[in-house]
Amino acid sequence: MLFGSQIRAARGLLGWSQKQLSDVANVGLSTVRRMEAVDGLVSGNIESAVRVRNALENAGVEFIEQGDKGPGAQLINPL
Repeated sequence: MLFGSQIRAARGLLGWSQKQLSDVANVGLSTVRRMEAVDGLVSGNIESAVRVRNALENAGVEFIEQGDKGPGAQLINPL
């Protein structure tokens, strides 16, 4: 599971632009923009979602599935 808000938060924690994320995840910039625009669970191409999640996790982001305020992200191991 991956939420658009989690992608935006994770990118913010890393200080990455949408272009940087698309490059690292090897997905199109329009894909990142579409995923971040989703108000809820990201849908569509599962492979792209996995690539984005893996890129962010490999950079030190941990996704929180259910916190007090819903899903989120935190930086646990900055590179």
